Amino acid sequence: MHALTDNGPAPACPAPFNLARYVMAAGKRTPDKIALQVLGVTRAERWSFGALTAALRGVGTGLLDQGLKPGDRVLLRLGNTVDFPLAFLGALAAGLVPVPSSAQLTAPEITAMAAQIDPALIIGAPGIALPDHRAPVIPAARFKAWRDLPPCAWHLGDPNRLGYLIFTSGTSGQPRAVMHAHRAVWARRMMWQDWYGLTPDDRLLHAGAFNWTYTLGTGLLDPWAIGASALIPAAGTDPAQLPLLLKRFDATIFAAAPGVYRKMLKAPMLPMPRLRHGLSAGEKLPPATRDAWHAATGTPIYEALGMSEVSTYVSQGPNRPGTPECSGHAQTGRRIAVLGADAAPVPRGIAGELAVGADDPGLFLGYWRQQAETRARFAGGWFLTGDTALMTQDGAIRYLGRGDDMMNAGGYRVSPLEVEAAFEPCPGVAECAAVALPVRDGVSVIALFYVPASPAPSHDALKAHATANLARYKHPRLFVAVDCLPKNANHKVNRTSLRQTWKG
Repeated sequence: MHALTDNGPAPACPAPFNLARYVMAAGKRTPDKIALQVLGVTRAERWSFGALTAALRGVGTGLLDQGLKPGDRVLLRLGNTVDFPLAFLGALAAGLVPVPSSAQLTAPEITAMAAQIDPALIIGAPGIALPDHRAPVIPAARFKAWRDLPPCAWHLGDPNRLGYLIFTSGTSGQPRAVMHAHRAVWARRMMWQDWYGLTPDDRLLHAGAFNWTYTLGTGLLDPWAIGASALIPAAGTDPAQLPLLLKRFDATIFAAAPGVYRKMLKAPMLPMPRLRHGLSAGEKLPPATRDAWHAATGTPIYEALGMSEVSTYVSQGPNRPGTPECSGHAQTGRRIAVLGADAAPVPRGIAGELAVGADDPGLFLGYWRQQAETRARFAGGWFLTGDTALMTQDGAIRYLGRGDDMMNAGGYRVSPLEVEAAFEPCPGVAECAAVALPVRDGVSVIALFYVPASPAPSHDALKAHATANLARYKHPRLFVAVDCLPKNANHKVNRTSLRQTWKG
C-alpha cells in the first residue's frame, strides 16, 4: 500500500470573507463572556468578546486614519499583551496585512526582516527593538487610544487574498516571510476535533509568544472562533509558575512546546482538577516527557505536526490518541503522502519526504517576493515540507526529523530524534540534542550534546547507555557537555548553531 492518505476535501471557505470578522463572529452570541485573560500570578487582565471586538475595530479605524490602504503591511513589534491581538486583528479587519515578529529580535535582525517586507507602518512597544526603516512608528501609548475610535467596516473580499505575513523560525537558514490568505483561519477548523477536542466551554492556556504560528492559532484564533476563552501568561512568566496559573484560572486545555513541559516537570506539580489534556507542537515530543507529564498530572498530551507554511495537518487527539512513536494521522480534510526522490508516494513503512496536497486550504500562498523559492517547494501536486517521515500500515505518521538534520553513520541514515529519545531517560542527562559532526574530510560521526544533571554522568556511563538502548551504528561517538542547548524564540533546538559552534 502506498504512503498516501486522502481525507478530503475540506469544506470550502465562504465568500466574501474576512479573517478577523470570522474569528469574532461566535462571540456575538455571548458578548459579555470572557474572551481573553492575560495572566499574572496575582491578577489577570480580562477582555470580553464584546469589548475585544469593539477595540480591534477601533484599531482598524486608527490604522486607516494614518492613510494606509488595503494590502499595506503593518509590522508588529509588540509583546504578550492585549495590544498584539488588537493590532493583528484590527489590521485584518481593515484589509491591511499585519506582520507579527518576535519581541526577542535584536535591532539588526528586525532591520533585515523589515527590509524584506517594506512595511508602511510599525507599531512598537517600549523596550522592544525597532528596525532601521523609513516607515513611521506608532508608539504603544498612541496606539492604545485607537481602541475607543468608531468601528471600521469589515473589509470583505476573496478568501484567497493575502491576509498576513509570518516569518519562519530560521533554524536552518535565513527567515522567510510566509504569505497566508484570509482562508487560513477557516482551514484551522480541521484541528478542533482531530487535535484539540475544543468546545465553546473550554479555557485554553497557551504558554507561547503571540508571534509564533502555534500560539497565534491555537492560543487565540481557534478558541475565539468557536466561542471559547483564551488564557495567555503575561510576558516574562517563569515556566515554574504555569502549574499555579493552570490551577488558579481553571484551564481545561494546556498548549506548549515540549521544552516548556520539560521545564515545568522539574518542580512538583500542583493538582489541576479541570485540566483535560495538554497539546504539543513545534518539535517532536519525547516519550519520556509525555510519560512524566501523565504521571505527574494524570492527563495525556496530544501531539501535532506542522510548520509555518501550513500550520498543523497531522495530529493525535481525544478521539484518536495515537502512539508515542507517531505524531498522529492526517486530519479530516487533509491529503498527505510520503514521497520518494521522484515525487511519487513510497510504500508504507519506507522513509521519505512528507508532503501535503497543494490544494490544502490551509497552505500558504508562497514566500514574499521569492517566487523561485516558492516553486521549489512544490512537485507533482504536492507541497514538500522538508521533513523526513514514514507512514505506518495504519496510516499514522512517524516523524524522523528535518531532511537537513538527518545523520549518516556508516552509510545508514539515522534520525536525531531516535538518538535523543534513547537518552532522554538516561540518568544524569537533563536535556540532549544529536547532530552529525565532521571529524575529517568526508567523515562525520554522531555527536550528543547534553546538559548534565546532578550527578553528571561519566563518559563510560553514557557509552553503556548507548549500548543498551541503540543499535551500534546509532551510537554517538562524541559526548559533549554544555551548559544549555541553543534554541530559538519558539523553544526549538537550533541544531545548525550546534554544528557551527562546535570546535573539533
